[in-house]
Amino acid sequence: MSAFSLVLALTAEAQIGQADLIKDESWVSYRLVHPLHTIDATSKDVVYQIELDPTKQEIKSVSAQVDVTTFDSGNSNRDSHAMEVIDALTYPDVTFSSTSVAESGDSLSIAGKLTFHGVTKDIHAAAVSKWLPNRLEVRGNFDVSLTAFNIDRPSLLMIPVQDTLRFSFTGVFAWK
Repeated sequence: MSAFSLVLALTAEAQIGQADLIKDESWVSYRLVHPLHTIDATSKDVVYQIELDPTKQEIKSVSAQVDVTTFDSGNSNRDSHAMEVIDALTYPDVTFSSTSVAESGDSLSIAGKLTFHGVTKDIHAAAVSKWLPNRLEVRGNFDVSLTAFNIDRPSLLMIPVQDTLRFSFTGVFAWK
C-alpha cells in the first residue's frame, strides 16, 4: 500500500465514530392488542448507541437497551401486571444489537439479535433516517411474537391478547 493510500484509508476510518444520544428526544414504545382494548406503553429511558460515518450519511451499526420496568402505559396496575407476565425481576432488560444495516435513500433495513425475556432471536426492523447538519433522527418499528419469546399471553375475560407485540422507536443523535 502506498503512503497516499494509507493516508486515505486512515482519513476514511477517522470519519467513522459514535454519535451522542439526545435522550429527551429518544424513546421506545410497545403496543399490545386485545379485542376489547389496545395497550400502549412508552419508555424514555432507552439507551441507543450508533456507529456512523456522517460524511457519507451511513449507519454502520446500532444497539439498544431498555429496562422493562421503565415502560409506562398510564395505568400503574396494568404496568405491574405486565411486569409479572414478562418476569421483569428475572429478565429486566431488553437488548438489541444489529448484524446489518442496509440503506436505500432514507429507508433502513436493520437486522439483528433481540434478547427479550431471556430468549435471543433474529429480528428485522424497518426504519427511516433523517440526516440534518450534525444530527440524525431514526424512526422505525418491528413486531415480535410473545410465544416465540416464551411469554404466556395474558387474558382478559378468558380472551388472550394477540401474539404480536409491536415495538416502535425513535433515536435522535448528534455529533460535532
